[in-house]
Amino acid sequence: MQLSITGHHLTVTEPLRDYVTEKLQKLERHYDHITNTHVVLSVEKLQHRAEATIHISGAELFAESDCDDLYAAIDKLTDRLDRQILKHKEKLVDRHHQRTR
Repeated sequence: MQLSITGHHLTVTEPLRDYVTEKLQKLERHYDHITNTHVVLSVEKLQHRAEATIHISGAELFAESDCDDLYAAIDKLTDRLDRQILKHKEKLVDRHHQRTR
């Protein structure tokens, strides 16, 4: 998985980069056909935002989350992406089962 992390009004530090990388590695457990991931971390006044675009075979998934803490926003983001990946995987399995019928 190719991972790019950028910051908007924020400097992406090494511990922050490691945290995002660790969280996004967990997504590969459910679906290992993730090719490219782009994460944007931003701060606007007191709101911290994390948004990500994931390119997988057959689809492009996008999620964003806002929170008072940047690490909590990253956690919410990975939860949302995890649900989207599982839903996409279920669709692929359902299509496969319909073809065999």
